[in-house]
Amino acid sequence: MSVKAMWMMIQKIHAESHVSRLFILCDMVWCAVHYGVGYLEYRVFGWVYIRGKKRKTFMTMQDNLRVCRLANDKAYLPLFEDKLQFNEKFREFVHRDFLDLRKASFEEFQAFCQSHPVIFVKETDGFGGVGARKLSASDYQAEPSCRALYQELKDNRLFVVEECVVQCEKMNLLCPASINTLRMVTVLAGGKPYLMYTLVRMGNGTKAVDNISSGGMYAPVDENGVIFKPAFCDKTGELYEIHPFTKTKLVGFQIPFYAQAVEMVFEAAQRVPQVGYVGWDVAMAEDGPLLIEGNTMPGYDMPQNYYHLRDEKVGILSRFQEVLGERLEAN
Repeated sequence: MSVKAMWMMIQKIHAESHVSRLFILCDMVWCAVHYGVGYLEYRVFGWVYIRGKKRKTFMTMQDNLRVCRLANDKAYLPLFEDKLQFNEKFREFVHRDFLDLRKASFEEFQAFCQSHPVIFVKETDGFGGVGARKLSASDYQAEPSCRALYQELKDNRLFVVEECVVQCEKMNLLCPASINTLRMVTVLAGGKPYLMYTLVRMGNGTKAVDNISSGGMYAPVDENGVIFKPAFCDKTGELYEIHPFTKTKLVGFQIPFYAQAVEMVFEAAQRVPQVGYVGWDVAMAEDGPLLIEGNTMPGYDMPQNYYHLRDEKVGILSRFQEVLGERLEAN
């Protein structure tokens, strides 16, 4: 833990809340000891404003790990952690062409580029959009340039080559520069899938990815597929009722094809029952939803962002206890 970073966080919380720095420091230490909550989570959860029993309603990192251990069999995790294995296993939900450069010859790669004018390349186990690139394959039609690109991608371990997703016009209103995905988290209990929460992530208008770690922002989505709170950006620490780049009004925005997306992730959740806790990244094409990837350790902090909580100001732990019941308590 960085003491300097912690102190800077205390300064930020003090500026926002006007609570004394000494109180915040003591309360942070108390929360770390009694709840296992670090200073970053303390700020995200808004615990400077929340006291007593309500803090016990929040899912912590340890709670999240318990759910992962309970629901996910390690032997089956590679099906999700390797993006190419995931594409193969969930091909019917992926709805796009892809190529594995670990196996594909140059001739196969050249044919792929000729068939798809725009491609997306990434690592098989990349996180947060790091290293992902959107390329115009039409710039590499000549054999020498195409062969050079083939070798460059292999050298940089960008083995995942995919047909670029074409996002529907409604989601382009959020941010046309990125594929704006839903993070839909499901838990499988007794063979039945449950939707735990949904967030929508969108780019900031300057990058081709929507990842929060790459400067994107996120907002909560209700059971009807409607954004009900302003988007939050970790990089700036700001809330946005209107997208800063596209000027689209975010609160009240209706996600298209939402009911179909719920149906799709429920079906996908039952394909590998040995992995019962998954965060599905879902994009919206012109003809409906498709899967981008599945994450076997979904985040627990973003759905508990203080500024996104409903009026009761409680966390999501009770929802997991309701679904998993005694199995969670005993784990």
